[in-house]
Amino acid sequence: MSATDWYAHKSLENGMFWIQERFYESGNRANIWLIRGSHQDVVIDTGLGLRSLPEYINSKGLLGDDSKRKNPLLAIGTHVHFDHSGGLHQFQQVGVHKAEVDALANGDNFETVTWLSDREIVEDPSPGWRARQYRVKAVTPTHILQEGDVINLGDRQLTVLHMPGHSRGSICLHDKENKILFSGDVVYDGSMIDWLPYSRINDYIRSCERLVKMVDKEEIDQVMPGHYNTFGSKRLHRLASNYIASAGACHRASTCLVKSLASLALRASNSRSAC
Repeated sequence: MSATDWYAHKSLENGMFWIQERFYESGNRANIWLIRGSHQDVVIDTGLGLRSLPEYINSKGLLGDDSKRKNPLLAIGTHVHFDHSGGLHQFQQVGVHKAEVDALANGDNFETVTWLSDREIVEDPSPGWRARQYRVKAVTPTHILQEGDVINLGDRQLTVLHMPGHSRGSICLHDKENKILFSGDVVYDGSMIDWLPYSRINDYIRSCERLVKMVDKEEIDQVMPGHYNTFGSKRLHRLASNYIASAGACHRASTCLVKSLASLALRASNSRSAC
């Protein structure tokens, strides 16, 4: 299957494109965001990487006339979980938070929580493909990101916000001028996952408290999440507030159990994949 078949996109305002993997039918299917800039273009998250994302972007002309752009397309992972980082190896320029650089560089499929089944891939990307063969490929980041870094696209800037909790290196990217937040898996319109190997509830609470403050200060109008549909500031405030309110003793106890089971399953699954 070609890259042009594997992906689909929707044009948005403000020089943005929303890309998805057509044949990955799962709640884990990540949103891929392409943002055009006057001197630098950025793709935020890259999906599974089963087909070439750069090939799709170029074949569809999503970058337009890039002759004036000084730098290659920069791919940023909001975190290194497989559904977001699987295609990072396809790009010359790659950025992730410093806390997850080693996991990506070493191809650590435990930390990338690689978990894919044949039934989720409804059309094989290549003949004989099987989910058990899938692994996130190692890539050494060219951009090691941390809190407060500014990614300059020329006519717009994205500020890196370190928001751990879902993973230790989770980030949001904030377009302050346009009041747009690219939230990754820090928040989306669904149940927040805090039971993976490097999830931390206390960190997640602090990240959600920060989001609430940003909404209260009217710094965010629109959220472009890592999964599902976009939403506005009122919904963001509610989602973040609800998580804070729910993260009590009962939630912590049940999460601890689920986290232990998930870690065992991921260890076993990725040990088999490595054989």
